[in-house]
Amino acid sequence: MKPKVVIFDFDGTLCDTRQNIIVAFRATMERLGLPLRDEASCGATIGLTLRDGFAELYPELSDADVDHCVDTYRKIFAERRRELMPELFPDVKEVLESLHRDGYAMAIASSRLTDSLMLFMRHHAIDDYFTSVIGSDSVERHKPAPDPAYRVLEELGFSPSEAIVVGDMPVDVMMGRHAGTRTVAVTYGNATRAELEATPADHIIDDIRELQPIIANER
Repeated sequence: MKPKVVIFDFDGTLCDTRQNIIVAFRATMERLGLPLRDEASCGATIGLTLRDGFAELYPELSDADVDHCVDTYRKIFAERRRELMPELFPDVKEVLESLHRDGYAMAIASSRLTDSLMLFMRHHAIDDYFTSVIGSDSVERHKPAPDPAYRVLEELGFSPSEAIVVGDMPVDVMMGRHAGTRTVAVTYGNATRAELEATPADHIIDDIRELQPIIANER
């Protein structure tokens, strides 16, 4: 069935948040006196919730200590909000505008908190393009579980066969696969092409502008 709704990941798919996330992670480590993790280790957690990211970086920490890391990270981001405000990837806004004009419903399914998503989206004036925004606080089970995609489909009244998920990480592809949607992986985000080729993604693209013909030609 031809896609009617496009479910986008946010970090690494629409917005280039990688360096901002790494800076905030390392500032948190320094403030709390934790052993510093390198950029690659911090970047590898993108796509997970903050809590899962810190737990992966520091498996020896207790649940309470991980929660303290998350709270500290969020305080640092609030303190340095202007400095840490990320930019959209090139051509993202134009592609969103075109898809919106062509009548596709669009949604966000992210591991970022909803308030943070809305802050970034409003800053870049793309919030009006989306009819559903699902953050990590909207579901109990996060990517790669299908729950964020299911929540979008439930809110908007579409079936999995009418949806296509677009993301930059293997967890995005697996969320879509588990939910029964088609999937597009983008290589310009936080995962390598080899990592994405190891997933069951239906399409892998290097440029967001490649998305429109793919959607138009899906049946």
